[in-house]
Amino acid sequence: MPVSLLNNHTVTLMNDDVLYQVALTMVPQIGHVHASILVKHFESAVSIFAAKKRELECIPGIGAVRATAIKKFDGFDKARAELAFIEKYKITPLFLSDINYPQRLLQCYDPPTLLFYRGKASLNAGRIVAIVGTRNKTEYGKQQTEKLVEELAKHGIMVVSGLALGIDAIAHKASVKNKVPTIGVVAHGLDSMYPPDHTALAKEMVREGGGILTEFRRETKPDKHNFPIRNRIVAGMCDALVVIETDIKGGSMITAELAYGYNKDVFAIPGKNTDRKSAGCNHLIKQNKAMLLTDAHHLLDTLGWVNTKPDKKKKQKELFIQLTEQEEKIVKVLQEKGSLHIDELHIKSGLNSSAAAAAILNLELQQIICSLPGKIYQLL
Repeated sequence: MPVSLLNNHTVTLMNDDVLYQVALTMVPQIGHVHASILVKHFESAVSIFAAKKRELECIPGIGAVRATAIKKFDGFDKARAELAFIEKYKITPLFLSDINYPQRLLQCYDPPTLLFYRGKASLNAGRIVAIVGTRNKTEYGKQQTEKLVEELAKHGIMVVSGLALGIDAIAHKASVKNKVPTIGVVAHGLDSMYPPDHTALAKEMVREGGGILTEFRRETKPDKHNFPIRNRIVAGMCDALVVIETDIKGGSMITAELAYGYNKDVFAIPGKNTDRKSAGCNHLIKQNKAMLLTDAHHLLDTLGWVNTKPDKKKKQKELFIQLTEQEEKIVKVLQEKGSLHIDELHIKSGLNSSAAAAAILNLELQQIICSLPGKIYQLL
């Protein structure tokens, strides 16, 4: 039986819009793609439910059947129960239009409509690497995973995996050990933990600055069909995916194929051609769907993450006098936060959108800041 991950907290009030966000995920006939279309058109979940049926029908991809499903939705009691659960356990709901939503997922064709998150780490960190592999890992796989995470730890990486047995768990444990924030993406609701043995690990990940993420509502069991759904989040929210030991079939291969389809950089640790647990990695390399990876430097170099951070104090001391007041505000925010999505950078700088955009562009041209995937910015 799944074991609870949660501790009781005082109920807090949340924006009413969250109720409608939860409700949208419950409407029959409305999948992730349809929800994304609706959000782009109406911007908020409240507006979707407030729209007239005729207006909904006229939206390309929605039509009469889905418009009717929205207008006839009567599951708000269940949505309120979910909202009460979210509030009680201080879970962070992340809707498609939220600036804290993993922006890299928005580049995928089927981003989750609503995510549920317990943790402290930004899901829009500047450098995110996903590490996946077989549940039945070997000592070779364990050593390769630990070595990779230890080497990546020196370069401001966040590690994402699926909190499963085997390579996933090794990646999370190695991350905690090396003070690397790590996110576990699970295939069930946050009222339980699967496998149960990972309850303590999940709590430690949250406590040490990482987090647990899911798109599944409470009381959702870790059924078999949920895992491929979960895998697309792992594949979609990273910059690069590393496969360490896998058979020719399995969840890791599904995740690798998804990442390849999302135009992510996919890497695989090679193994003996007689080793079944390396067959999947060797196959990905052979099919040119993954780059052969022998050490972290290759990954860092491929992604342009090597020597991208010269001495900040020296560079800023030389260039600070040349900056405008608006540019100084952008630089100051990035000095404090490390890396930020463009929307959050705009808000925290206190500049209006046009002034912020102009300052960001000038700073890029002066090579003081750089843009990362997902509209993330950081100092060079």
